[in-house]
Amino acid sequence: MKHLSRFTRGILAVLLMGISLVAQDVYSADVTHSDVSFKIRHLLSKTAGRFTKFEAEIVHQPKNISASSVTFTIDAASINTDNVSRDTHLRSQDFFDALKYPTLSFVSRKVSAGSLPGQMTVIGDLTMHGVTQTLTIPVTFLGSQTSPFKDVRAGFETTFAINRYDFGMSYAKGVVGETVEISINVEAIQKPRK
Repeated sequence: MKHLSRFTRGILAVLLMGISLVAQDVYSADVTHSDVSFKIRHLLSKTAGRFTKFEAEIVHQPKNISASSVTFTIDAASINTDNVSRDTHLRSQDFFDALKYPTLSFVSRKVSAGSLPGQMTVIGDLTMHGVTQTLTIPVTFLGSQTSPFKDVRAGFETTFAINRYDFGMSYAKGVVGETVEISINVEAIQKPRK
């Protein structure tokens, strides 16, 4: 490039920047059409619940998956198992201790393409109850399209499991299971490109 004029190098830089911006799609979760839910064993059956308040920003680069990323934040106090007494207990120091640890968060470190189209493997840090653990999570990109509202939307989903003991939540051993099955489905809205 040393033989190119300063003007030509500038034009090339702008074009390359434009290509990069076109390839990068940044989305925010549409909470109304998304779901963060879980199941955990209670004695012989499973109890289901969900979180109703959360935020997510997803950077999706279809042409360069390794440049993608995700940040997910959940309001611990928004836990809902359709039982007021149980939900109050889950927010207490016995479980989430939501006053001391008001959020759960996941921040990706690495994203790589899976073996099938749309599949990705996301490695990142989950922080819950004041403890951070590195997880490897399978994610499926469900596609994107322009909605009737004239915005662009994309879908992502994942199912994985964690051990609550790993996060210092060992209350009620023998009654409440240690494995938590987590399911996340996100419909996200593309942010305007700058």
